[in-house]
Amino acid sequence: MPEASTAERAPPPPPVGAIEVVAPNLKRRLSGVTATVVRLIPVQARLIGIVATGPGLPPQLPHIPLVRAATLPRDRWRVWHARRNTEMLMGLALRHLLRRRYRLLFTSAAQRRHTGLTRWLIRRQDAVIATSPQAASYLERPATVILHGVDTATFHPPRDRAALRRSLGLDPDAVLVGCFGRVRAQKGVDLLVEAALASFPRHPRAQLILTGRITPENRGFADDLIGRIRAAGLDRRIRFLGEIPWDDVVRHYQALDLFAAPARWEGFGLTPLEAMACGVPVIASRAGAYEALIRDGETGTLVDRGDAAALTGALERWLSDDAGRGAAGRAARQHVLDHHGIDHEARAIVTLYRDLLS
Repeated sequence: MPEASTAERAPPPPPVGAIEVVAPNLKRRLSGVTATVVRLIPVQARLIGIVATGPGLPPQLPHIPLVRAATLPRDRWRVWHARRNTEMLMGLALRHLLRRRYRLLFTSAAQRRHTGLTRWLIRRQDAVIATSPQAASYLERPATVILHGVDTATFHPPRDRAALRRSLGLDPDAVLVGCFGRVRAQKGVDLLVEAALASFPRHPRAQLILTGRITPENRGFADDLIGRIRAAGLDRRIRFLGEIPWDDVVRHYQALDLFAAPARWEGFGLTPLEAMACGVPVIASRAGAYEALIRDGETGTLVDRGDAAALTGALERWLSDDAGRGAAGRAARQHVLDHHGIDHEARAIVTLYRDLLS
């Protein structure tokens, strides 16, 4: 994960005797799972003794080394909160091989049948969280449904969008559309580029920025899109910015007029909530939890997965309506404040931690 640009020093972890929860992150690169750990732990740390462990996390989180997590005293039970298979495996090893006293908790966002290994791991957890009712339906055991939330103090509309854009090297007069996440077919990036190629000639102020890592296996996919954009003469208006630091991701959300999340499939999908918290309306496919997050016609537009024509129509609609985008952005921000604040998510998870520890 890119390091945060802030100069804040890491807070000291709580004393060993006060550590009640360990949240591992066994992946260096920025991902939706990593983002969940990063945004939740500071809120949860006000409610319970929680620390992160693992590589690639920003310095603001209370953190202990992996070796320390593996050697915590056996004087009390603690929660090991896994979000990946590797983390479930490590939790089992800590409890059964190293005899650490961990209660095992797993959060599942996937909306598909799990592999045999994942099902085996899930059966051995003490409790499971599903991030949506759809995700819960794929689990072969009871789960507590807790929807993701957003830190509305971090994600908020900018005071001066034009000044912010200038500081980011973006056109202050553009109608700016964004799509954030790894560049690959699953995210529907090709559908969005196709929609932009079809609609942008009729909307000379429209621009599209895409942020996120391009992995080696998706390099050809991205290069093909870049070639089509250049052939259309739109390479100054449709740009891939690559992977950028977390603080800059937030600032780019704030710079947008419209956000697009046209995924073909998704686990939960947090980016629309983050955009809406910044006062940005959203076009999204009916994937992940998007239908539970977006009020169609009020805070954005929902389209069927894989439907490039519907995506183009929705893009045309919002590019043509400056006043409508502004009203939808204000409604989107209020919707997140009313229903999807991170405090609710954090408190619900902490309640489950306490149940496991009791």
